[in-house]
Amino acid sequence: MGRSSKSLKNALNSQQSRLKGKEKASHAAQIAEQKARKLAGGPSASRKGKRTLPSTQKPTIPFQPTDTILLIGEGNFSFAHALARPSPSKAELAHLVHLPSQNIAATAYDSEEDCYAKYPDAKDIVADLRGWGVEVLFSVDATKLEWNTTFKGRRWSKIVWNFPHAGRGINDQDRNILSNQTLILGFLHSAAKFLKQGPVPSVAGRKKQKASDEDEDEGEETDNDTSDSLESGSCRGTILITLRNVPPYTLWDVPKLAKNPPSLAQGSTSSNPRYIILRSFAFHREIWDGYEHRMTKGLRAHGTGKTGEGGEDRTWEFCLRDIPDV
Repeated sequence: MGRSSKSLKNALNSQQSRLKGKEKASHAAQIAEQKARKLAGGPSASRKGKRTLPSTQKPTIPFQPTDTILLIGEGNFSFAHALARPSPSKAELAHLVHLPSQNIAATAYDSEEDCYAKYPDAKDIVADLRGWGVEVLFSVDATKLEWNTTFKGRRWSKIVWNFPHAGRGINDQDRNILSNQTLILGFLHSAAKFLKQGPVPSVAGRKKQKASDEDEDEGEETDNDTSDSLESGSCRGTILITLRNVPPYTLWDVPKLAKNPPSLAQGSTSSNPRYIILRSFAFHREIWDGYEHRMTKGLRAHGTGKTGEGGEDRTWEFCLRDIPDV
């Protein structure tokens, strides 16, 4: 057990070092190019591979009325509430009026008592959800979903975790990143057993896709904001993880963890599943009426604090590369 933990830590530290070096080199190249353009009297260079979106771009809504959805780490359950009763004033959510509330299961890591103590508004929200038929569960560990007997034999078309965080309050950034990477890996490993099986979903209108996702460090081929729809139907289920798209969250390198996770120690009875990146898109909080991202530690648990300066919220969507034998 100790050897496995040490092996994972070493692998994640190595990956973290590579990513930091890559970002540092990329930043230096951008600065040098900007200086060169300034001296030449030309416009400032924008980051390669990125494009400015028109203001009329429709937000991507990754849910369909036929979906079965498992929400992880809900905090005060305000996202579940917004999903179960989408605002009639938001045209982009109109189709979700037909999503049965019974198709949604919302979970929190806290016990019910702790949840209500931490988030005073949660009790009324949960009462609404249960009244509508949404399944609400407490004390659910995202890295040990199989421990919950309620989940036995069940599979979902969407497993969603908005703004995951280990919540350990570690001040050292490297250790904090490692803690959260371990959390994400544990979640991806556990959730694999509960995804609906079927063929790989296709993204309608996808602009570009690499021939192989084998051992690439890049994820930029899907890192653009589109309104492309995911043709799911009877396809295999997907995992959606939303994070701030700024440091230190980008240093977690979630796409890399999903595509090419570190190998477990030799002799381990299981391995980390590998995922395919289907797409990524901006997450627009304002669409989900009443949704509040609640933080996890100290004062942050009460809605104060910051989650990164500037940037955007971004959702990554993955499906399993191979169907597990479970």
